[in-house]
Amino acid sequence: MLGIRGHNNEPEMTRPAVSDPRALLRGLFDAALAAADPARVVPPNLPTPPQGRTLVVGAGKAAAAMAMVVEQHWQGALEGLVVTRYGHGLPCRRIEVIEAGHPVPDAAGTRAAQAMMERVSGLGADDLVLCLISGGGSALLVLPAQGIALDDKRAVTRALLASGATISEFNCVRKHLSAIKGGRLAAAAAPARVVTLAISDVPGDDPAVIASGPTVADPTTFAEARAILAKYRIEPPPAIAAYLSAAAQESPKPGDPRLAHTEYRLIATPQGALETAAAVARAAGVLPVILGDSIEGEARDVALVHAAMARQVAAGRFVVGGAALEPPVVLLSGGETTVTVRGKGRGGRNAEFVLALAIALDGANGIHAIACDTDGIDGTEDNAGALIAPDTPRRAASKGIDLKARLADNDGYGAFAALDDLVLTGPTRTNVNDFRAILITEYAR
Repeated sequence: MLGIRGHNNEPEMTRPAVSDPRALLRGLFDAALAAADPARVVPPNLPTPPQGRTLVVGAGKAAAAMAMVVEQHWQGALEGLVVTRYGHGLPCRRIEVIEAGHPVPDAAGTRAAQAMMERVSGLGADDLVLCLISGGGSALLVLPAQGIALDDKRAVTRALLASGATISEFNCVRKHLSAIKGGRLAAAAAPARVVTLAISDVPGDDPAVIASGPTVADPTTFAEARAILAKYRIEPPPAIAAYLSAAAQESPKPGDPRLAHTEYRLIATPQGALETAAAVARAAGVLPVILGDSIEGEARDVALVHAAMARQVAAGRFVVGGAALEPPVVLLSGGETTVTVRGKGRGGRNAEFVLALAIALDGANGIHAIACDTDGIDGTEDNAGALIAPDTPRRAASKGIDLKARLADNDGYGAFAALDDLVLTGPTRTNVNDFRAILITEYAR
């Protein structure tokens, strides 16, 4: 088997088989993006046109790209409205595209959500609502519940973003402050048939969590939302505290008859993207190991675990089924890490991950890595992520960059910008969450 030898054998010094680690890592990331390209995953999943009207709605960073593909392949009339992040729009002809704020919602997102609710209301049983959902939809599809101001929701969003809350926790709160999330969009469309095409960006691919599940039943409760805010010591604005305490407008639950005619199709996932990257690695003569597609936790803590595994491979002691993995090996993982913001620097969770990884590896020979957000935007910056190599600590020191100080200040972006190691893609118009690849080209010396 490629890259595996009996673990009782002493490791031998081998000549690195990868001539350009940086190019290979970038190629793996590009392959992951291609696996989730709407042009590839939308057409085979389109439903049969209905007898009545077809209304397209949607939200997320891939929404405009998905809408354009629907227009190109749909047989028959259609109309609709989707909302996407600023800079992620495309010129559709029959489906209106609105750009709005992300990750902090804004008034444009509210106008789009209100328009969607108005358009789906009054449909009949012969009509079809085709809902296009992708990562980022929670922030973009913002319609505050009655009595809650947008500014109050924005305040809670900022607090949760800085808290280190998981995406499932974040979206539980969002659903209980919303008039459209947590199944409410589908409920408003009843009795029309609702078919959702979703590109997953969440650990576990739970439809109730992806974009806060506007077309699926919500198993979470007001009590859970209140507990999450308490867990992270977030004191919400008075109107939100009162609304959560009253718990008067619970989201549609499993078995709700208004959701009887809904169908959910998961068309791209983090696991699928990792498997596509793994195939590219194998073709290059590198053994891929998929560690998991739903890894969560503080970015810097996850980096420590990944660094330990990379060192284990380099030492010839990463044993699988009684045999040790032999370099070249690439460790692949996905999911969504978090960052508890304590400093004043710039950078998202992927830059933070590779910065912590570089510190933990401390120049270990033959270990290179990339970490990127597949939407092309790491946090709120203009980079997708960053790359590191064995010489990263040395080059940083030569430029007077203290990597540990940058990590303490949450300044991964600043560190890698100075090293010219940012990965810049622009908006990819898809999103299957974080992509991480650690390439071990040779045994440790």
